[in-house]
Amino acid sequence: MKILLVFDFDNTIIDDNSDTWIVQCAPEKKLPIELQDSYEKGFWTEFMGRVFKYLGDKGVREDEMKRAIISMPFTPGMVELLNFIRKNKDKFDCIIISDSNSVFIDWVLEASNVHDVFDKVFTNPAAFDSDGHLTVENYHAHSCTRCPPNLCKNVVLVEFVGKQLQRGVNYTQIVYIGDGGNDVCPVTFLKKNDVVMPRKGYTLQKTLSKMSQNLEPMESSVVSWSSGVEIISHLQFLIKE
Repeated sequence: MKILLVFDFDNTIIDDNSDTWIVQCAPEKKLPIELQDSYEKGFWTEFMGRVFKYLGDKGVREDEMKRAIISMPFTPGMVELLNFIRKNKDKFDCIIISDSNSVFIDWVLEASNVHDVFDKVFTNPAAFDSDGHLTVENYHAHSCTRCPPNLCKNVVLVEFVGKQLQRGVNYTQIVYIGDGGNDVCPVTFLKKNDVVMPRKGYTLQKTLSKMSQNLEPMESSVVSWSSGVEIISHLQFLIKE
């Protein structure tokens, strides 16, 4: 019997947003106004596709993008947390569900040598095309009205837990570690025994606290964190129980 750990990536594992960080590679480290203004709410992945095309057209190559992405700092205490999980892999399964993209996440996990900590990564698929431009696609299509069209983290989580159950893996608990608005939907799937761990001061924590003030039912317990070290102590408490 294992605990399932679900991580977001941007502003959770790494202490920034990989999609906005990559703009450092652009000429003068900024995007033209018309490109900035082309973003439509809910269509971030399409917007990033245009950003990557712009970077490619400006001659920004894969190795330059990679250098920028792997220079992003980890969130405080996160390296310690991932090492703790690695030492206790018999007790934890660990997945990432992220609205970043597969290329950026792979680069970071490989550069920091933590790939083995994660059993699966669910994110928007990305690849370099024959022109050397990074392209990104929606992770899936779904019918959830709360989430952007490219990714409903709740659908991903429910499907993963269901598939694991078919394989005979039943989790005693789910611990969801995230920060953003798109982490609210999957948190509603969590049950009484589960734990949601929102990063202090970020959208997920603010939204959950509003929900509790409005007495909107939340079955799982909420434990906020600002460093991975705080998450370690909570996980230690859970595996000792």
